[in-house]
Amino acid sequence: MIRKLQDIGSGIYIVIDPSMERSVLYSKIERILTEKIAAVQIWDNFDQEDDIDSLIDELCLRCHAKGVPVLINNQWQYLRSTMLDGVHFDVVPLYYEQLQEEINRSFLCGITCSNDMDNILWARDHKVDYISFCSMFPSKTVESCELVNHNSVRKAREIFEGPIFLAGGINPDNIGELRNLPYTGIAVISGVMNSDTPDQSIREYLKNGC
Repeated sequence: MIRKLQDIGSGIYIVIDPSMERSVLYSKIERILTEKIAAVQIWDNFDQEDDIDSLIDELCLRCHAKGVPVLINNQWQYLRSTMLDGVHFDVVPLYYEQLQEEINRSFLCGITCSNDMDNILWARDHKVDYISFCSMFPSKTVESCELVNHNSVRKAREIFEGPIFLAGGINPDNIGELRNLPYTGIAVISGVMNSDTPDQSIREYLKNGC
């Protein structure tokens, strides 16, 4: 039976590190899933000794039970062998049409954007499901991203009709600085996953403006 593909929601989009110790990772996921989550993305930071397909499917089972879609960062080939719902690209993929043929099923797709409008135009032209801006604030987690000009987010809304997520250095104390931007939600890594109480951290983000 083919599972109905979930849409990307609004609010908090969680990025998880699969290299985290398993019991800790699963415990955090269970607490996260008690809250309203837009989606979960698996960062492509696997331990080479992992049974990656089994790990992905275990995470998918837990998230799907709560109606939360799961995407993989960059490594689209795992859509062919696992229960993944989609892929998030850091850069525009080469031969996207060929990639779609190889996956041979419906899937969600998102892409990271910055001040350059090229990725946003690509997302619009290829009917991508969402875009994510990085980085809104300085962050050790996303050192490779340039800081995003707020006008770039506003311009993106004129070009792209789908959900827009913001990422990079966002915390409950500075999220209020983004309130005038046209965004759907925020993507969070360390702000939730490094917390001993990730569910409480999510509530803090929501309370402060997400």
